This record gives sequence, structure tokens and C-alpha cells, in this order.
Amino acid sequence: MNVGVIGSGYVGLVAGACFAESGNDVICGDVDEKKIAGLKKGEVPIYEPGLDRLIENNSSAGRLEFTTDIPALIHSSEVIFIAVGTPQDEDGSADLQYVLAVAAEIGKHMNGPKIVVNKSTVPVGTADLVQAEIRKHTEIEFDVVSNPEFLKEGSAIDDFMKPDRVVVGTDSVEAAETMRELYAPFVRTNNPVFVMAVKSAEVTKYAANSLLATRVTFMNEIANLCEAVGADVAQVRLGVGSDSRLGPSFLFPGVGYGGSCFPKDVRALIRTGESKGVPMQIIRSVDDVNNKQKERLVHKVVEHYGGASGVKGKKFAVWGLAFKPKTDDMREAPSITIINALAKLGAEIVAYDPEAAEVAKGVFAKTDTPITFSKSSYEALGGADALLIVTEWNEFRRPNFGRMREALTAPVIFDGRNLFEPSKMARLGFTYYSVGRQPVGL
Repeated sequence: MNVGVIGSGYVGLVAGACFAESGNDVICGDVDEKKIAGLKKGEVPIYEPGLDRLIENNSSAGRLEFTTDIPALIHSSEVIFIAVGTPQDEDGSADLQYVLAVAAEIGKHMNGPKIVVNKSTVPVGTADLVQAEIRKHTEIEFDVVSNPEFLKEGSAIDDFMKPDRVVVGTDSVEAAETMRELYAPFVRTNNPVFVMAVKSAEVTKYAANSLLATRVTFMNEIANLCEAVGADVAQVRLGVGSDSRLGPSFLFPGVGYGGSCFPKDVRALIRTGESKGVPMQIIRSVDDVNNKQKERLVHKVVEHYGGASGVKGKKFAVWGLAFKPKTDDMREAPSITIINALAKLGAEIVAYDPEAAEVAKGVFAKTDTPITFSKSSYEALGGADALLIVTEWNEFRRPNFGRMREALTAPVIFDGRNLFEPSKMARLGFTYYSVGRQPVGL
């Protein structure tokens, strides 16, 4: 099948590479000439495990091409995926200007019947807007399909190649069959392809992400309660997660969620509800609680040093900058809130992340936050008064504690991801703060 993907960001590149891997001829297009030139040379602009190899293999095989010539892409494609960004507008709603601009281009350059697929995360009603925009420019028949993505950064290739389910929103029997054919190689173990109404598919994406964000946030609130009453959230999580009605996923407490999906999708769902007179009270609370959770580690630091004045002049090592491991994505990362708050209190920050340092440099340059970046986790510890763990990269889980003690001026750790056992840290002589568990070594 001839497939076009307009938008060569995270979703577009993963989708394009995976469709090519299953034997389709795929063209990924973007208006960013620098990005496309880099992709043609094998330079992948994002970090996602396995994506560079997939792009290299399928480019070499001639199944995957990159272009800035969007009209040519439209002409040669039977199915066209729209995978451009939908950034958050000032009021929290999704900004659809890029989606509708692509729709206009498709309409202007339509040379035969097409299936146009919304792969970008878009609010309910977007398919109608896309259809109307295309129709302004052409009399040729076409179908608009909603096909939301459910990719987790860090495991996106596996998520695409082995999906739990595929959601297709369309009222066209022909379009549904084409989409089933396109996804058939990925659901050979009989995982379902759900064909539903377009608006139902559009809501499904937001509902899924908002429910997962709610689980994360609920567990963070339980963790805060555990600290107050003397309970251990790790034990509570096991007791709750063993219930077959609930399961153990997304019940790990921490410093709040971030990334490109949960924050944006939660706020977009709130805005959609408001626009329809439906106050999304639970989802609004999720957003509020998550924003406060990002500050919890800072509060622990301030309390440990006897107030804000005690933080001034202290040097803190930070392990982890990306919003989650196996990605360099800094969007809405809790590290930004934590580091900016400590820097505002007069602290010195030395940070290390295996993949996100370059992206983080650009993020903190915009806020003029003074921060130094280290080349290794242990280098960051040198002369630091304490360590803050913000992202749970695997390399942080089994460190050399003796080496850590020697590098730090004081054996103090603020662990925002509960990587270590408090009893072990007490035996090793560390003052150790975590989330939802009692501090030790004080």
C-alpha cells in the first residue's frame, strides 16, 4: 500500500517506520527542511529506542522516503496520515492550526480518492473540521478517519508493532476495510481492531490518557497520605494492585507526570467539557494535584534545611531530566519545576541525564536558570550537598553507594522515584527521603 505521513515528529516517524517495516511504501513529509535533510542522512531528531535502526533498514530497502514536497506525497499516497503537532493553546484547548493547514493542502492537491487519517491527538469534532476544510478545495471523494495513537515514549516501536488494540473511527465500510488491511500485520495474535463512530474514536484517546493520568495522580495523593500517617506506599501499592479489578499498572508514586500526552490531553479534555457545558471536575482535580506534586520534592528539601534560607548556597546534584526514562522528551518534565524552584531559592544545580541533556540545555536557557550539566552520574555528585533523583533511568537503580558517599559532602538523598529501600539506605548511613514512605537516617 502507498502510505503518506505528513508530520515527521514523534508520532509520524514511528508510524511511518513501522508501516514501512510491514512492507508498505511510505513517504514521510515535513515542512522543516533541516529535519528532512537530516533524516535523509540517517539523523533521527528524537531519541526512541530502536527507531534509528528501523528508519535505516527501511530507507535502505527503498520502502521509506522523506520529503518536503507535500503535493507529491499527496499525489502518490492512497492513505494519508496527518501527524502534525497539536500544541496546547492558552486556554488549554488543542491548537488545530497545523492540522487544518495540512487538510487544506490535501484538498488543493487531491488527484484521486484518498483516505485521510487523523493520527494526531485531536479533540472531538476535529474530523468534521478536517472534512470541511478539504471539501473547500476539491470535489473528489475522500474519507476522513480517526485513528488515535497509544504509544508510550521509550517503548513506542513495540507499542505500534504489537498494539493492545487499534481504534478506527469511520462510517465508511471501504475505509474501515483498508485500515484493517493496513494494521493486519500488527494484530496477528488477534488483538482487536475496534471500528467505531468517528467522534467515539476521538474521545477514546483523551479518555484513555486522562484515566491513566488519574491513576498516577490518585496514587500520588495516597503516597502523601502515607507519609502523614506513617504508612508505606510501596506496601499499599502491592495491596491495591493485586486486585484483579485494578491491576498494578500506573500505580507508582513519584513527582508527578509530564510529557507530551498526559498534561496536554487532560487539559484539552477539560476545555472540551467546558465548551459543552460539562464541568470535568475529576479531571480538573487531576491536573491541579499533579502540578502540586511536582513541588513535593522541593518542599522536602526546604524542610530538611530548616527553611528556604537554608537552601541558599547549597549545591544539589540532580539525576534525571527527561519526564520519563528511555526518552529525551522534556515537555512538562517535573525536573523543570524542581530545578527552577531550587535555583530561585539560590541553590546551585548540577544535573545528569543519559539522553536529555542537550534538550534540557535549550529548555533552561529560555528561563535563564543557572545549571551545569555533567557527563556522568558520579561526576554530578562531586561536592554536592545532596542528590535529587527525578527520573528513574535503569542505570540509577544499582549505583555504587560507597562512591556516592565519597562524592557527596553529606550523605543526603531526595528520591522522587523510590528507587531504593529505606531500610538499606539507613544501614548505609544515608539520610534518605522518598515518596509515600517514612524518611530514614535523620
